[in-house]
Amino acid sequence: MILSGLSLTTLLGIFGAMAAATLAFYILRLRRRAVSVPFSPIWQRVLKDKEATHWFSQLKRWLSLLLQLLIVLLLVFALGDPRLSDKWFEGRNIVVLVDTSASMAASDVQPSRIEVGKKQLTDLVNSLSGTDRMLIAEMGAAPRAVSTMTSDTAELTRASQSIRTKDTRADFERGIRFALDSLRGLPKAEIVVISDGAAHQGDELSARFLGDPALEHVTLRQLPVGSGGKNVAVTAFSVRRYPLDKSRYEVLLEVTNFQPEAAVVEITLIGDGETVDVTRLSLEPNERMPRSYHDLSGASRTLEARVALVGSEPVQPGVEPGAPVVVDQLSKDDSGYALMPERRRVRVLLVTAGNRYIEAALLLDEYLDVTVITPSDALPRAEFDVSILDGVAPELRASHGARLYLNPPPGVPLAHKSPQPILDFGFDSWDRKSPFLRWAAMGNVQVAKGFAFKPETADHVEGESDQGPILVSGKRDGQRFLATGFDPRDSDFVLRVGWPLFLLNAINTFASEDTSYISSYRTGEVWNVPVPSGLNQVSLRTPSGLEETVPVKDGNAVYFGEYAGFYELRGPGGEVLSAFAANLIDAEESQLKPAEELVVGHKTAEKVTVSSTGVRLEVWLYLLLAACAISAIEWFTYHRRVTV
Repeated sequence: MILSGLSLTTLLGIFGAMAAATLAFYILRLRRRAVSVPFSPIWQRVLKDKEATHWFSQLKRWLSLLLQLLIVLLLVFALGDPRLSDKWFEGRNIVVLVDTSASMAASDVQPSRIEVGKKQLTDLVNSLSGTDRMLIAEMGAAPRAVSTMTSDTAELTRASQSIRTKDTRADFERGIRFALDSLRGLPKAEIVVISDGAAHQGDELSARFLGDPALEHVTLRQLPVGSGGKNVAVTAFSVRRYPLDKSRYEVLLEVTNFQPEAAVVEITLIGDGETVDVTRLSLEPNERMPRSYHDLSGASRTLEARVALVGSEPVQPGVEPGAPVVVDQLSKDDSGYALMPERRRVRVLLVTAGNRYIEAALLLDEYLDVTVITPSDALPRAEFDVSILDGVAPELRASHGARLYLNPPPGVPLAHKSPQPILDFGFDSWDRKSPFLRWAAMGNVQVAKGFAFKPETADHVEGESDQGPILVSGKRDGQRFLATGFDPRDSDFVLRVGWPLFLLNAINTFASEDTSYISSYRTGEVWNVPVPSGLNQVSLRTPSGLEETVPVKDGNAVYFGEYAGFYELRGPGGEVLSAFAANLIDAEESQLKPAEELVVGHKTAEKVTVSSTGVRLEVWLYLLLAACAISAIEWFTYHRRVTV
């Protein structure tokens, strides 16, 4: 027997104080009242009988006192919450894994799968015996314990009510291994999985646990949830700006019908909180339909796609005919989120003796802030993102940004392959995946004269002729560069559409606006979000409006994301450093048909039948019942004058 409540020393002190008070009240109860009665010789005989039963009367009074002290002892001992030793009664050790993946928010069972699962969990907690112990854990992308291993039903009930679904899939392997580690070395070990099994990986999960010795001594049980229902989902969503007109953009969206019957869906695009486009599509059973939206405008930062089933239910009062009816039984996958890169002005320094072809091409992008100087002018001290050097190679500072050399002199930034110029050449080969040459047909470019470069080992040849490299990129003194081996005016390049594309591609690549930007992350993964240098800690504002402190490692904020929506990264002073979006894009999680069984290794999970409240073995409860029973007996015997 062990005490889980107050210590033995404390209990002895409480018992001593209450016993003294009981004795004092008992003595006061024994005070006799003086009563006048007529005398008669008969009373002499009564007094003789009373003397004969004197010892019996004393015994009855002492018995009353002992009963009252026993009641006090039972009440005080109950405060210690005594527990039976495991050596007498060995209970079960149970780990309950509650699936908190996105599919558990489905409403195919009322009010939702997760609420039904929590009700089953509460019934399971109430069915425990006093020696059983339970640990409750959420099973999402990563398992998380919400209670200790305990037999305290109050703690377990609170833990079960705190469970919430996440916008992720459930990682069954991690969850099962967490449960096995928690039960290692414990007797009568059980794992109970409360899940719809929507994405438990089937045979793959079973194969990963084959031969696992930790599974041999564990009983595996399952409480299935869900019945299947209607669902359509956004299964792909991305957005990008046009390179020449970044006020406009295009969208790639994919919608999937996860049901065995045809459906009509309504797709709404929302930019910066305002509706941009509304489209209706017809989907065949289990059809996946990609759709592109071209030349859109009206959004500068945030873009959201929403899909809804259009039902044939009777029109409700106040609802327009043909309006979408909420029949989709999983809303978590009905939205996609994307954040377009913020349009900032790129600062460009142009050093030229005069070149209308360059200046005209730079006018195509209204977000370019161009500063033009001649080679004889002093270099400005201002900071620039890109410097374009037309036939010259001045000594630039780091603040002048990346460099685009057009027909540079020998030695800067590259040595010439030969001091003699080359004549009548073109691009015989080029890197078709190069960001500098996107949408440019370089095979048609003809050059009258120029020279070939002699690149260094770390340099990258973007294009070359049969006489050597004529377009090379690399890095010098920590700054990126791109160099052409000819003056564009000595070619027909400046007369082609590819010329302004080439310049704008180079500026965009150097400014790193498109290439390094991540518009959305995937939930259920660790995110590494770039932050400005010098910060060791930042805060993250989640889609629900909460702010969480996030550590910074190697220049990135490290965060495990579990919810879809828009996020803001904020500095120590509360200023917004950056923003990004997160999406639940998981076709398996959107499939609402529950799994028929759960197989782990060679074990098939048994179905759990939750019984009514179990037999509790908490000793304090029986001590209170005994105290009440003895008190009732003492009251009855006292008023019947048996113990007086």
